[in-house]
Amino acid sequence: MNLEETLRPRVELAFADRSLLADPDHQYAVEGTITALDRGELRVASPPAVDGGEWTTHAWIKQAILLYFALRKIERIDCGPLVFFDKIPVKCDLEGVRVVPPAVVRFGAFLEPGAILMPGYVNIGARVGAHTMIDTWATVGSCAQIGSDCHLSGGVGIGGVLEPPGAQPVIVEDGAFIGSRAVVVEGMRIGREAVIGAGVVLTSSTPIIDVSGSQPVEHRGQVPARSVVIPGVRLKKFPAGEMGVPCALIIGKRSESTDKKVSLNAALRDFGVVA
Repeated sequence: MNLEETLRPRVELAFADRSLLADPDHQYAVEGTITALDRGELRVASPPAVDGGEWTTHAWIKQAILLYFALRKIERIDCGPLVFFDKIPVKCDLEGVRVVPPAVVRFGAFLEPGAILMPGYVNIGARVGAHTMIDTWATVGSCAQIGSDCHLSGGVGIGGVLEPPGAQPVIVEDGAFIGSRAVVVEGMRIGREAVIGAGVVLTSSTPIIDVSGSQPVEHRGQVPARSVVIPGVRLKKFPAGEMGVPCALIIGKRSESTDKKVSLNAALRDFGVVA
């Protein structure tokens, strides 16, 4: 039997009836699921088999995370000179990952070898791919899925999505660049090699308007692959008058000749936009 066949039934039963958490067998299933997440043996969401397909969110794993909080008690956690008080221990097994103090990764998150974590934060259930840079004061929320060869610039906020368990987490696909102080929340999906400009705010309801053609094309919930996105404003009429409402603008696509490690300034310069 694989991990899912072994753990999932008992996790789902305990989530439906939390009195079952008094049973060591169900406790083991919850704790085993979190340990498997921590080791990278399980992940909250699985990528599609083909480019452009849909990701699969594993609700039972998010149920296990919620149950893990119920099982744990607040305790003192000593990390060298640093002391924390939390229910979830700090992750210690980060072999092959560069971690710059005082960066923190919570137990139950997984960073692939080659990832770089500057002083930032990665929450439980999140996964970060190889050779991805999590820059200073960037945060990766619970269950977020960050691909390989990505760059989350300083102060980027990647939101956590734990409830409802079936909801898609924030997904940033391989090769994406997220500009400084950008915010990506509510299960947004950033397509591979997309460039998100500094200060862009993306939520599930944010209009993402492609203005690169003769007519605007609107997207919500996801940024298409290789798109270059900047903050925008769209006028809307209200009883008090016409006001500017925030949106995001797709101003073009990254060219095939653009290096994956391109700076934000260089990407925007292709379209005559100053970063």
